[in-house]
Amino acid sequence: MNLLNINIGSKGSIKTSKSCEQDTGIFKQPVDGPVQVTAEGLAGDYIANQKHHGGPDQAVYIYGSDDYDFWADELGERIAPGLFGENLTISGLESATFNVGDILRIGEVIFQVTAPRIPCAKFAAKIGAPMFVKKFKEAERPGLYTRVLQAGILRAGDPVIIEPYLEKTVSILEMYRDHYTPDNSEVNLRRFLNAPIDIRSRVALEEVLSKLLSS
Repeated sequence: MNLLNINIGSKGSIKTSKSCEQDTGIFKQPVDGPVQVTAEGLAGDYIANQKHHGGPDQAVYIYGSDDYDFWADELGERIAPGLFGENLTISGLESATFNVGDILRIGEVIFQVTAPRIPCAKFAAKIGAPMFVKKFKEAERPGLYTRVLQAGILRAGDPVIIEPYLEKTVSILEMYRDHYTPDNSEVNLRRFLNAPIDIRSRVALEEVLSKLLSS
């Protein structure tokens, strides 16, 4: 398993409807040479909507060649890395097989899986197919948001080592499905909150649990 591509997005714009144009960093392009990774992500990578994207718990988005192979068969064409807006493209990786908390050691950098990617209007606009969000949802190949546990330099070709999270957790697929069909029972909410999920999901679930306990 190796790092195939490092993809960085500059500030751009995208139309999410006929009357709405927004800033975006979703148009990622592979870069040559070493790239610095910090707790906030890849040096030079633009994050437009920082309320919903980026930050320490969604610092780097990862997608895998196994997922790309699925989409190549589904769409009937080869797909260039970075199409889905990922920062890192990794050989032999299938995102739905991961759990929250799993570790990826890439070169000298250490990442921890925190959440699946939930497709949005910008995602559909980039692909150029309004119904692609539905297709992406049904495919259940969301990719991995990660936090950076150890900063450092990445280079394309770096080896990737996976270390499973050994504490109680939830799978990426469970988290992805729960976004669309929430199970807001106390048992399930506490199960998710006991895992090292991203802060945005944690705040949202803590609010749901608080309302449940006070009702």
